[in-house]
Amino acid sequence: MSKGFYLEIKHVDKNSGARYGILHTPHGDVEVPMFMPVGTLATVKSLSPEEIKSLGAGVILANTYHLHIRPGEDIVALHGGLHKFMNYDGPILTDSGGFQVFSLASNRQIKEEGVTFKSHLDGSKLFFSPETVIDIEEKLGADIIMSLDECIPYPSSYEYTKKSVERTLRWAKRGLEARKRDDQALFGIVQGGDYEDLRAMCATELAKLPFEGYSIGGTSIGEPRDVFVKMVDYSVPFLPEDKPRYLMGVGSIDYILEGVKRGVDMFDCVLPTRLARHGALYTSHGRVNIRDAKYKTDLSPLDDNCDCYTCKHYTKSYLRHLYVSNEILGKRLLSIHNVRFLISFMEKMRIAIKEDKFLEFKDNYMELFGKDKGF
Repeated sequence: MSKGFYLEIKHVDKNSGARYGILHTPHGDVEVPMFMPVGTLATVKSLSPEEIKSLGAGVILANTYHLHIRPGEDIVALHGGLHKFMNYDGPILTDSGGFQVFSLASNRQIKEEGVTFKSHLDGSKLFFSPETVIDIEEKLGADIIMSLDECIPYPSSYEYTKKSVERTLRWAKRGLEARKRDDQALFGIVQGGDYEDLRAMCATELAKLPFEGYSIGGTSIGEPRDVFVKMVDYSVPFLPEDKPRYLMGVGSIDYILEGVKRGVDMFDCVLPTRLARHGALYTSHGRVNIRDAKYKTDLSPLDDNCDCYTCKHYTKSYLRHLYVSNEILGKRLLSIHNVRFLISFMEKMRIAIKEDKFLEFKDNYMELFGKDKGF
């Protein structure tokens, strides 16, 4: 078991499964539910670690696949691990790289030993196994690490999904056996596609193993919304109540709300910074596309209810000017706003949970960001 890592549940909303708690980690305590900004290559695009902290971020995520390819885990280890490498003193999570292997890599071959694939950068031959992934993540040194799983496409046949789940479970056990450090929390990953019995089987078997937390994988990969909800419904009831639950790769407001309603604690996604780079912003009034001509002479802040640096100092007119001029500052300022908006959204959500008003909170935000409303 990992030293200094545990989840303390403080309150469960009386009208839903939403729960408020404190996640204790070696690099500090963070409140849940929480959104984790993604720093794929040991940086949240265009933002400094100090800015990320000032926005209220707790855990941030870095990617094992990308960091293995460049600069390599040995370079990161030479610095003393990710915290010193990227100068971030808060908790860090690394995923297993499994999703990238199955979404980016070419000519992959999946066998019991692991996955052989080619780098998306230069085509060089690479190999990931449960053991090599643990070794890489231990050198990277994040507080929370993921076991290697197979992220299958949607849809997949029942027969293939069943074989994949069984392999993921075997890989999970091998990853546990391979770990050497006791200061990192290792999470197992629930797979099973959209098949209820396979999700239940995977979650049940993983819950028997001594993981510090559990992730729900294989969602938000193109499946319809109702299928996404079923995937979560099929997974959560079989996971321990005293361990953190992490819904991987989810950053849209409506999907976060659906996850929290069902008792999920952690979310991550590149969405807020990616949207910002394309001029799309979350606001308390709904979606804003800053490139729209109507903002050319708009001297109001991006969001009059937002406390971020961007909203305190700049007008929509100026932000639009930066964006259409392709100025780097524009992308930075818009990223600051989107990340802060999502973190503030989680802060307000935690208050609603503690006051047993989560469902009312959910309804209010679904009016702004629900199905077919932009995010």
